[in-house]
Order: sequence, then structure tokens, then C-alpha cells
Amino acid sequence: MSRTVYVNGAFLPEEDATISIFDRGFIFGDGIYEVSAVLGGKLVDCEAHLIRLERSCNEIGLKLAWSRDELIAIHQELITRNKLDEGSIYLQVSRGAADRDFAFPKDIKPSIVLFTQARQFADTPQVKTGIKVVSTLDLRWARRDIKSVNLLGPVLAKQFAAENGAQEAWLVEDGVVTEGASSTAWIVKGKTLISRPLSNKVLPGITRKAVLAFLAESGFTFEEREFTLAEAIDAEEAFITSATSLVMPVTTIDSHSIHNGAPGPATLRLREIYLEHARKGGVLG
Repeated sequence: MSRTVYVNGAFLPEEDATISIFDRGFIFGDGIYEVSAVLGGKLVDCEAHLIRLERSCNEIGLKLAWSRDELIAIHQELITRNKLDEGSIYLQVSRGAADRDFAFPKDIKPSIVLFTQARQFADTPQVKTGIKVVSTLDLRWARRDIKSVNLLGPVLAKQFAAENGAQEAWLVEDGVVTEGASSTAWIVKGKTLISRPLSNKVLPGITRKAVLAFLAESGFTFEEREFTLAEAIDAEEAFITSATSLVMPVTTIDSHSIHNGAPGPATLRLREIYLEHARKGGVLG
């Protein structure tokens, strides 16, 4: 049975969904996307994702034609129509369709696409083993804080990871870790969580924000600073956060075992608290 997707105002079977070949998202990567998690049939921190969507669109001069409430309603309708209990909803907005020209066309109508993906979050086997990470040079553009559909850099990094038996790549620039190819990178030292400051060099992660929101509850402190790959390899624990991995332990970095090659107690505690938060639909706005 095919999924129901949403394209430019209509709910359609996925096989009937089409976008113009002149869409600027397809031709130029001129668009923004977000991915919201669904757990127990509930959206997790969807409003926070939509706030970030609005910011990214504003940064590239793309005027959203839909209110936050309208977008949430579309998300919820897709959950209902697809009977989605656990998984994610992908949302993409592009500047729209027009004959090919680099400059922004005038009076163009944005395009919007949403679709669901069923996937296992809460009890994924990777939590028991942790994931492997490999490092690679960060070759992306200078505005990584914008969640652009220009994803060739992360695609190549993810492929490099897959070819080396890893599940994620940590991108390195000027000797320090920027972030994962599709995640925020963290290390743990004692009771301190460490992740780099927000800037144009990294995406402001929604799951990162959620982890920091329950910092007091978790009993950890947070040190916002850069860290090197060598420091990560020497850390007591390492983990990643994202809407599709939640809080995921990292047990190997470039063939070096972290926490004796097993998920550490700090990471597992943070994941437990986050799942409690996510099952309530999240609390961020």
C-alpha cells in the first residue's frame, strides 16, 4: 500500500505525486527542509523545527506561504492517513518553478512537499552497540546554519562512512570537529557535556536544544566549546543527536574504541530522558 504524501496543496498517493522539472529545488538546490520525528503517533518538537524552517527561509529570502499552524495540521493529517506510529516527516520548501535563471524570479510561487518515513527509534538495536564514526574533511559551504537542500557534501561524507563500515561521519575543519554529516557531535568528560558553539559553521540542532533543556534534570553541566578529533578519541563518552537518531552513543571513532567500545552511562541516561520527553510530543517552541 503506497504512502499518502502532500504536494502543493494536495494529499496524493506517492505514485501520483509530481514536481515540475523547472522547480528551483531540483535545478539549483534553492530550498529548505526539515525533518520532524514521530513517536507513538505524536510529533516531537515539531514547532521548534518549524521555527528553524522560518529562520532558514528568511536567511535565503524565501517567503513562506503557510502559517505554522497550517504546517502542523498537514503533518498531523499525514500521520493519520499513513497510520504512522514511529518514524519521521520530511518537509521541503523550494522557491518554486520558473525557467532556469540564477537570479530569483519575480512573482514566483513556492513549492512544498511533505512525506512520511516509518522507522524504528525507541528500540533500535544500534543503541545497544553504539555506532561507528569516521572523520573526514569538512568541505561544505560557509552557511551551515541554514538547513539547505544542498546536501552533496553530507552525501559524500555519509558515503565515505558507509564504505568504511561506519554509520556517521564527523566533519573536521581547522583541526576541530564541526558536526556530524547529519547530526550534532558531543563528547562527555565526567559530568560535563561538550559540544561546539552555535555559529554559521553548524546547524542549530533541535535535538541539541532539547538535551540542553533537560540539563538540570539529567544532572550534567554543559561546556560550549570546540574540541579536536584527538580529544574526542580520548573522551570518556561520545554521542550524536538528531531528529532521526535522537541521542545515539558513539563507541568507535576512526577505529578507536570509546568507553571500551560500549555505550556509556551518561549517553544512555540522556537518551532515556529524551525518550520520556519525546513520548509527550516534546516541549520546545
